[in-house]
Amino acid sequence: MTREAGVAARREGGASWRPRLAEGTAPVLVVLLLLLVGLAVTGPAYDEPSGYLALLKRAAPLMILAIGQYFVIVSGGFDLSVGALVTAGVVIAARLIDGDESATTGVVLLVLGFGLLVGLVNGLVTTKLLVPSFIVTLGMMLVLDGAVFLWTDGAPRGALSAGFRTFGRGSVDVPLLGEVPWSVLILLAILVAAALFMRGGTGRALVAVGDNEAAVRLSGGQVDRLRLLAFVLSGLLAAVAAILLGGFAGVSAQVGNGLEFRAITAVVLGGVLLGGGRGSVVAAAAGALSLEALFTLLNLLGVSGALESAVQGVIIIAAVAYAALGGGLRQRLRWRPKRNSTQPAPS
Repeated sequence: MTREAGVAARREGGASWRPRLAEGTAPVLVVLLLLLVGLAVTGPAYDEPSGYLALLKRAAPLMILAIGQYFVIVSGGFDLSVGALVTAGVVIAARLIDGDESATTGVVLLVLGFGLLVGLVNGLVTTKLLVPSFIVTLGMMLVLDGAVFLWTDGAPRGALSAGFRTFGRGSVDVPLLGEVPWSVLILLAILVAAALFMRGGTGRALVAVGDNEAAVRLSGGQVDRLRLLAFVLSGLLAAVAAILLGGFAGVSAQVGNGLEFRAITAVVLGGVLLGGGRGSVVAAAAGALSLEALFTLLNLLGVSGALESAVQGVIIIAAVAYAALGGGLRQRLRWRPKRNSTQPAPS
């Protein structure tokens, strides 16, 4: 192809370009829409926009965790330490603040720094010592759980200040929208930043690492740095989720229990491929919102909350099976040889 033909082809492609959803995003958006309709039919609280704002407020910590988990999973890893990190962040904040309003800012920064440190350790052990991320973060989860129990004797002490709890419980008056929770605004800011990040070169390289690490290395990509960045972002966002949950749910030694599995379930529900290489950060966040909407709907229908773990297990198995079957079908269609119309048909 000549240079002029290439330019013409690019112009033609640009003229016909249309924005489209990333692969795997459409199904979770359909599921989310159906769940929201189900809530509107079942729950009288969802007749008004305030009901959906309350749902978004409850889902914000899980959605933020799912965004952090997405960075790790799409690059080919797992982070099982985020639930324990959330618990540690809340317990540390309550113990250090102990009702002192003047300590709020410093402790918020400390919790964020602690999240960064945990993510950094997870990333360094995974990339430098070549320990599988599943094992590293499982070990970190146990370390954090044990440290919290040892420090608190199973009963957290201290109290969060009103300023700290504002992030999880407070709201701000937004023109045309009215009272919008701070947690929703923080979630939207993080989601927009994450989406823009994934559209850039570093975000695309992160996906490429999960898809084909060897190819990225051969092309000069810094695989270890990219994976380290993914774990650091996951730790930071887990710390943000801890701040929001501390304000919303209060101080508890069980506040983060099971959140790591909920985050993974949300990411898988969002169509992100376990093992990395495919998925959208917006779809991962939508998966978390869908999960929260599903559990809310089941609660309204009177289904026991004890079934939540079973539901999460079914979702993970079904989503992975769907991705595997869909990928195999696409592969067969892509590589099926085309019959040449000029050749005679076999007799």
